[in-house]
Amino acid sequence: MVPGTLPARVKTRVKTGVKTGPRERGDRPQGGLSRPVRRGVVVRQAARWGLGAVGAGVVVIAGLDLVSLGEINPLRRTISEHGLGAQGWIFGFAVASLAGGSAAIGVALARVRLAGIFGTFALMAWSAGLLVTAWFPKHDWSVGPSLSGSIHRAGSLVAFLGLPLAALVIARPWRHTEGRGHARFAFGFGLLSVLWVLGIGATVLVGTRAGLSWWQVMPLGLVERGLAATEVAAVVALGVWGARHRPAPAGGGAGEANNLTAPHV
Repeated sequence: MVPGTLPARVKTRVKTGVKTGPRERGDRPQGGLSRPVRRGVVVRQAARWGLGAVGAGVVVIAGLDLVSLGEINPLRRTISEHGLGAQGWIFGFAVASLAGGSAAIGVALARVRLAGIFGTFALMAWSAGLLVTAWFPKHDWSVGPSLSGSIHRAGSLVAFLGLPLAALVIARPWRHTEGRGHARFAFGFGLLSVLWVLGIGATVLVGTRAGLSWWQVMPLGLVERGLAATEVAAVVALGVWGARHRPAPAGGGAGEANNLTAPHV
């Protein structure tokens, strides 16, 4: 070999761009996972934490219903009745847990591009409305109306309207995509929530024309619990969807269908 020249094999590697030395330390991400995969793991974990917080809040509120059966009629009294009295802080904690878990699920869905701007905003409106209802107790009618009760009612309205909108907007573009069963569940519960709201509105309108107050035309506690259960089911469906979503590998391939980008709505 002539001094100063390279072997033919080395020349070939240089021309083809093949590395001849060991991998640099920064070539492979720590743990052997690419950045999108690591981000997917973190996002799925956030969705799981959100589901746990939602579940904890629901269990506590259901427990309050059970231990208060002798004092609060669940058919006539709303869930927010638990916010009055000595156990009010427990109710506030449970609702805040539900709100925080829902927000975590919303962030997870947005990070993996399952939720667009409008859907994420609507889900955050649901969470914000819940936080308002947790912080401001409802009217205590044994005393009379209050500013806190009016704020509580406004927060409840934002929450109960925001969640159906979020579920429909987020899930609709994905309903007919392969393997999107959770999106269809979320869309279905969102649609059912809309029917609840429309039914309540129609009943109140009929009662008002008949000269009845809106809380007298229906078993308010039962109806509110039905609406709340349906909307929480939609949140759970969204959370399970986010927890199980796996982004496709960087090169596409078999997982590519699971990483489609829906319209940003």
